[in-house]
Amino acid sequence: MIKSWRLDDSRQTLVLGSDGQHFAEIVYWGARLPDDEDLSTLYQSTKIDVTGGMLDENPRLSICPEAINTFPGQPGLIVSKVTGQPVMLKFSFASADEAENQLDLTYKDQSGDVSYQAKFAIDPTTHVIEASASLNSKAPLRLHWLSAPVFPAPQSSDEMYDFAGRWCGEFQMNKTAWSAGIRCRENRTGRTGHEHFPGLIVPCRGTTNTSGQTYGFHYGWSGGHRMVAEELPDGRRQIQFGNATHLEHDPQTSFETAKLYAVFSDGGLNGCAAAFQRHVRDRIVKFPDPKKPRPVHYNCWEAVYFDHKLDELKDIATMAADLGAERFVLDDGWFRNRNDDTRALGDWEVDLGKYPEGLQPLIDHVHSEKMSFGLWFEPEMINQNSDTFRAHPEWALGEEGQILGRQQMALDMALPAVQDFLFDRVSKILADHSIDYIKWDHNRVLPTPDAAQTRGSYALLDRLRAAHPHVEIESCASGGGRIDFGILGRTHRVWLSDSNDAVERLKIQHNAALFLPMAVTGSHVGPRKCHTSGRVLDIGFRAWVAAQRHMGFEMDPRELTKDEAQVLRTVTAWWRANRDWMMHADILRLDSADPSVLAEQQMDQSGEQFVVFVGKPNTSSQTVPRPLRLTRLSPDAKYRIELVNSSDPSGLSRGKQAIKQSPLELSGAFLMNHGLTLPWSFPETMWVIKGTLL
Repeated sequence: MIKSWRLDDSRQTLVLGSDGQHFAEIVYWGARLPDDEDLSTLYQSTKIDVTGGMLDENPRLSICPEAINTFPGQPGLIVSKVTGQPVMLKFSFASADEAENQLDLTYKDQSGDVSYQAKFAIDPTTHVIEASASLNSKAPLRLHWLSAPVFPAPQSSDEMYDFAGRWCGEFQMNKTAWSAGIRCRENRTGRTGHEHFPGLIVPCRGTTNTSGQTYGFHYGWSGGHRMVAEELPDGRRQIQFGNATHLEHDPQTSFETAKLYAVFSDGGLNGCAAAFQRHVRDRIVKFPDPKKPRPVHYNCWEAVYFDHKLDELKDIATMAADLGAERFVLDDGWFRNRNDDTRALGDWEVDLGKYPEGLQPLIDHVHSEKMSFGLWFEPEMINQNSDTFRAHPEWALGEEGQILGRQQMALDMALPAVQDFLFDRVSKILADHSIDYIKWDHNRVLPTPDAAQTRGSYALLDRLRAAHPHVEIESCASGGGRIDFGILGRTHRVWLSDSNDAVERLKIQHNAALFLPMAVTGSHVGPRKCHTSGRVLDIGFRAWVAAQRHMGFEMDPRELTKDEAQVLRTVTAWWRANRDWMMHADILRLDSADPSVLAEQQMDQSGEQFVVFVGKPNTSSQTVPRPLRLTRLSPDAKYRIELVNSSDPSGLSRGKQAIKQSPLELSGAFLMNHGLTLPWSFPETMWVIKGTLL
């Protein structure tokens, strides 16, 4: 007997089916099917043939492929007894629980002692599917691998895109051709990592940013993941995501994956991007006050580092406020004996040598400048040269003699005593001061990967959020080392990269927009000479790159010339005037005919306005710019097109182009089919175009 189920939204359908009592298979995932589609016939129609050199029946590519059924690829579950003896479980259908936009499927093994459950939910507004798997056993088992429900990958795809990187060079896109066998990426560093962002994009043949069918995946877990993209010998393809292997050190009776977020798009990569952006902003992140505008951010780290002097910090705060900042964040160096990165992590008491009257005088000054106050912590880490380590060396995670990172060790976050200590110290600082923001850092990988570490960190964050619901938290891990939908369920902003080099940020932001909305993506105007690359960049370019996301400054404002300060005020004022609608805009990557250009269109969900950022990180190989085609406009509508930074053209831009002189009125059809013809520009510059529906 064929069992079948479907989940739909306005643009996609997910169909699961099974023959008899076997695990369900995802037999269709793509464009919306008719409501009267016969799912039994559909299920039967997807069966592939058998020929020479094959088994007499094709093993099922189910939501949890079973090794016991001669499955030729990566199984979805690998467990063993406490003794280490492999366990070959064979599951049968137990029940299906269907609700609006939700489906839970439960299976039990032959003994009845082990059960497997897969959960699916589809969001009809964001178009994101959430899927997770769990395993429960009467007797403890050792878990080696548990995949979230397995999705098929399209056979009309020639390549897949995943994301690697490094410190100050995150979100680098890898394009890998499909071929027989496995593309496997595993992050065993114990945190999400610069190196292995847990995302995958699978475009079908001919897909661009703006057109074509695309499938997107993200695994929402902060402790390290494993991704398997496999083409079987018979041509079928599967996508698996789960926690990194062997993260569970002890036998247990219950295991579960994090949520796998999946989406189908028939509007190119942008369809996946907009869905993920909306889902993060509107479903995952819980802002303390969703109606409050995102404040212009100032962080003092690259101005003073560890050299904290109260009078200087007050002067810097005054200058930051004059430039347009609305939040002041005091970074590393404020707590007792913290004069460099070799000491004091874990103590979390105000340094009365630097702040004789505590933090309150600085906070009062910041408030007098109409800014809120934020503070840096790195709660999950400890220096050996600290009072806390001397009192509790057993709290450190890992073996003695381990390789340190930034002169520090990780605390064992699975220990209740550690969680209680950190909660008390951090909570006391928050309770004793008017603080509405925490920059929560994580500056080294773990000595050994352990899921209990991640669960402990989540528990501490959840506890602090419950006790201080007004406090916003930024996830920072040497920049982009812990960015995923799991941590974003507990925080409200990410620090995308430690690089404030606008050329590098432009590239990082462009790829990160496939998953992250403007509202949570911090981007700061760095110093004239970038501290991480040594590159010297114009203030206008630095400011406009920061204005693409949640804008802030992270430099010493005392270095600014009068003209530079005025440029920064102007760009900041523009961002503040547009931030409310931009917070809810879709970031759409544009297909540029010139490879030296990285362009995006931020589109108001109402369709009434948009802004286009046209960045030029490199020298173009051609003489003048090619037209840049826009996307998602109404063909018959007219739009007012204005060059926002029309005063920026250099003397080498000599033509009498209309767009440099005054706003233009153009149809959506023209803008999407011919595109904008922009003025010539130097490399390391940005054009900004505002569009308004007439």
